[in-house]
Amino acid sequence: MDMFVVRGGKPLKGRVRVSGSKNAALPIMAASLMADGPVTLHDVPDLVDVRTLSQLLGTLGVISERQADNALRLEVIDDSPVVADYELVRRMRASICVLGPLLARRGRATVSLPGGCNIGDRPIDLHLKGLKALGADIRIERGYVIATAKKLRGARVFLGGSFGSTVTGTCNVMAAAALADGVTTIESAACEPEVADYGDLLNAMGAKIEGLGTPFLRIEGVESLAGAEHHVIPDRIEAATLLIAGAITHGEVSVENVRTDHLSAVLDKLNDVGVRIGIAEDPGGSDRSTLHVLPSEKLTPTECSALPYPGLPTDVQAQFMALLSRADGISVVTDKVFPDRFMHVAELVRLGASIHREGQSAIISGTEKLHGACVMACDLRASAALVLAAMAADGESVIRRIYHLDRGYEQLEHRLNSLGADIRRVNDCAENVPASLRLTQPVENASSLDSPFHAEGAVKLEDGRQIRVDSAESLAPLQSPADAKVKQGPAS
Repeated sequence: MDMFVVRGGKPLKGRVRVSGSKNAALPIMAASLMADGPVTLHDVPDLVDVRTLSQLLGTLGVISERQADNALRLEVIDDSPVVADYELVRRMRASICVLGPLLARRGRATVSLPGGCNIGDRPIDLHLKGLKALGADIRIERGYVIATAKKLRGARVFLGGSFGSTVTGTCNVMAAAALADGVTTIESAACEPEVADYGDLLNAMGAKIEGLGTPFLRIEGVESLAGAEHHVIPDRIEAATLLIAGAITHGEVSVENVRTDHLSAVLDKLNDVGVRIGIAEDPGGSDRSTLHVLPSEKLTPTECSALPYPGLPTDVQAQFMALLSRADGISVVTDKVFPDRFMHVAELVRLGASIHREGQSAIISGTEKLHGACVMACDLRASAALVLAAMAADGESVIRRIYHLDRGYEQLEHRLNSLGADIRRVNDCAENVPASLRLTQPVENASSLDSPFHAEGAVKLEDGRQIRVDSAESLAPLQSPADAKVKQGPAS
């Protein structure tokens, strides 16, 4: 298993290109199950999740071939398999996107209940509700969804839920409706760009879908779908992450291949925080732009809420929290999509951030400096937030469980290093932890040191610095008596 060693304090500078969208590419790949010919997708990022889905599609009779310039060719060679096995589906929640295409094209689907990042409750009841409305018979047995239908029929489907609509659920119902008899209307459909991109591919294959990008879809079923060629949209979450990387390091970064119309809420909130961003449209007239992040002297605190599109994406909530930890004042971050998506808070605190949880919100008191520490990623976007904070921190940091990061960012450390970051991927073992972060021995006579801390709480690092250990999970640098009011030690 690998980990990152990050040496912080280096402003980023240079140009970097945004990859194709992971969240668009995965359901689009699954849609190839419905095609009567090859589907060629351009700008598909080379990610762990993409490889996992390619493996799963392989078990369902689809061959995939990686081509030049991140193109991926998929073609069905056997349309008899209908079982999406637990061993692959458990690795990635997006695997549930094979349910609709399998049911529509083969009349039967047996799909394991999905796994993925631990970011809160994400039931698939809306998926099943929509497919049942189209005439599918569905039951759940031993952890598998078993769906059958001799022939799906168009219907009115409502996909609103407690926290908004469902992105993958909309894709599943849209796929099933594309091959159903008659007309289907979907109300409260997800409006995310990734859903519209999925619909664009289906239309290129011969589907008849209207209203993409709105909550109301009209789908007229067709007899069959052909192969097609499609360019995946840029990844708006990666774009936001790279913009924040420039801002949090007070750098000067140009981010290429951005759809600004997909980032309206992100750009608006970055403007509120005081991040200066220039926009250069493509002189060739395409819908892609280059965004220039300019150094900001001061970051302003703000309040923000993660919401369904076109609101601030929940997938950039953690990255914004890292940025706001450097703001001059108190900020509030609320997640109304996944209210429990705050497992990264404790790890940011280890890096010196001042954050506490209150219900569905996190209260962030900006601090002038973050400091290096050993931290552990808990999900994909949290791992990105920790990388951002570590790049802004003084000293070295270790980030473990970066396999989460590899699921959604293509060679992120290499691209950040090309901008001037100092990030090393190394084997996760004690020998690779920097000396500045290794504990050695208790400090003798700590009470005689120029420190407010009791001897039992003082420990030396290998580089000679002294730290205070409150518990096995909490490390903080020793402070002078003048600063002791920030965090007092136990009474003698």
